[in-house]
Amino acid sequence: MTEKTKVGRMYLAVGCGAAIGSLLRFLAGVVIVDGLGQSVLWTTTFVNVVGSFIIMLFATSTGPEGRWPVGAMGRLFVMGGVCGGFTTFSAMSLDSYLLMLDASIVTGALYLGAVVLLSLAAAWCGHMLAVRINR
Repeated sequence: MTEKTKVGRMYLAVGCGAAIGSLLRFLAGVVIVDGLGQSVLWTTTFVNVVGSFIIMLFATSTGPEGRWPVGAMGRLFVMGGVCGGFTTFSAMSLDSYLLMLDASIVTGALYLGAVVLLSLAAAWCGHMLAVRINR
């Protein structure tokens, strides 16, 4: 396989994964906003927290000491594609900014800080679960 073909397949893996992740994010919004009647802020929080958990669970589980051997292409598909398409930093930034304009700077900053902390906690939980599974 030529280097050009290999790189093309990598782009395709990330692109296909991102399409799936984006559709899953959209569906999460439909369920949370339309189905449960919640604010779009909950959708953004949900996808970032769940995505952080999944990416760390997958990264640790498929890494060098992981139980599930997955090649570079599979890791790109899931981590760069699906998780990258599912999570959304830009929507979190927009939500925070709009809260700062509509409510107060403190409210927007608290929302932003809470989502970041929850996402980091979820990533830690995903890592710890994978470490336990890898034993």
